[in-house]
Amino acid sequence: MRFRVLFKVLGLMAAIISLFMLWPLVWALKDGSEDVKPFLLSISCGLLAAGALFAMGRHSRTHDLGIREAFAAVSLSWVMASCIGALPYFLYGSVPTYTEAFFEAMSGFTTTGASVFTNIEANPRGILFWRDLTHWLGGMGIIVLSLAVLPFLGIGGMQLYKAEVPGPTPEKLTPRIRQTALLLWGVYLLFSGVETVLLMFGGMDLFEALTHTFGTMATGGFSPLNGSIGQYGSAYIDWVITVFMFLAGANFALHYLMLKGNLSAWWQDEEFRFYIKILAFSIGTATAFLYFSGTYPTVLDSLRYGAFQVVSITTTTGYVTADYEKWPFYIQYLLLFLMFVGGCAGSTGGGMKNVRIMLLVKLVKTELHRLLHPKAIIPIRLGKKAINFDVMGSVTAFFVLYIGLFAIAALAMAALGVDVLTAIASVAATIGNIGPGLGTVGPTENYAHIPFLGKWILCLCMLLGRLEIYTVMILFLPTAWRR
Repeated sequence: MRFRVLFKVLGLMAAIISLFMLWPLVWALKDGSEDVKPFLLSISCGLLAAGALFAMGRHSRTHDLGIREAFAAVSLSWVMASCIGALPYFLYGSVPTYTEAFFEAMSGFTTTGASVFTNIEANPRGILFWRDLTHWLGGMGIIVLSLAVLPFLGIGGMQLYKAEVPGPTPEKLTPRIRQTALLLWGVYLLFSGVETVLLMFGGMDLFEALTHTFGTMATGGFSPLNGSIGQYGSAYIDWVITVFMFLAGANFALHYLMLKGNLSAWWQDEEFRFYIKILAFSIGTATAFLYFSGTYPTVLDSLRYGAFQVVSITTTTGYVTADYEKWPFYIQYLLLFLMFVGGCAGSTGGGMKNVRIMLLVKLVKTELHRLLHPKAIIPIRLGKKAINFDVMGSVTAFFVLYIGLFAIAALAMAALGVDVLTAIASVAATIGNIGPGLGTVGPTENYAHIPFLGKWILCLCMLLGRLEIYTVMILFLPTAWRR
């Protein structure tokens, strides 16, 4: 492991996080609230850490950034971002301990949306703006943002891109990685701007529109309101956010191609079609159960609430407009299943990703055909492309690892005294980067009551889910740290 180049990258990440705190500082200064000093102290601490790290890595060379350093840089960047990002919460007193502050920051940067805030609206706007801004930064990825800057520092970026971008095969839109990063962030900014304007048309002020846009486009789910989106009681706002959650859960490379004029890009993509089918089935059955159970009086109301919650959970956003624990049991367990599915590869969503689920279904189907035709050669295809054995092996291993880690973490939570439903749902909701779950971490509850050690277990689950397990787990191999 070449530590100098690692320190250099971590220094850059610390500087980016610290400088982005200037945005919430503006809100704090505008309001004259008591979070001005905590932000100033947090920025100072972050920049000091950035300077120290960058100084230790100043003599590193371009070719020193190898695959080991890339994996370490990505994983440690999220940990460091959470360490620095937790400071405003702790210094202001939003939470009683640094553990809870770190939990909130990790939940923000990993776009999980699991909160320990018991009274969100009691916090000043600077704190709440920072809370949602961490979503927006983590959504497209701090690493992807930094790729636009890394070439100027003499550091290559492709290894970082491969280590951070979600999905089995990261999309590379242009031959130059810096251009790819700028294009992805360009689409992200465009959609964020459009949603902000549409939400303001619905009656939100600029602060509320921005914070809810950050939570939507990042598929994060933090809201500055105690009642989340449901507090507005507006069908217009529900449908605007539903549409943008859907877009955020799809591959951003497809959005770029659509904006370039390739109007069939979405439907030509097999994963996107699978994503549509999952949502259509889930929304259809949820709407039917809500209507025929008498939960809502009309089909339109049932569709509105059912579609919002299905899209919110599938894309791992985690916004809520109703207490779905009062809905029919079928819908509750449908939502629990959707927590494992997640968004598409190349989206800001979490979960296993639709492409992996789709490939696993194809693998099962292929194996069944081979039982009938043992000598047949039946390739597994994604679109028109045959998938090789290495990719299928990676997908299968990921599935086994994901389920295995989920089971171990849920068992650990139960060992801490958490009830079975909450243990299962809290791990599913954090490793899938969703936020609200079932039981005592349901849509009207929070994670403040989770035991101290349980919060750290769930923080690890968030990190594993956001970086798709391999990026974090590889650091536990002794060979990752040897030259």
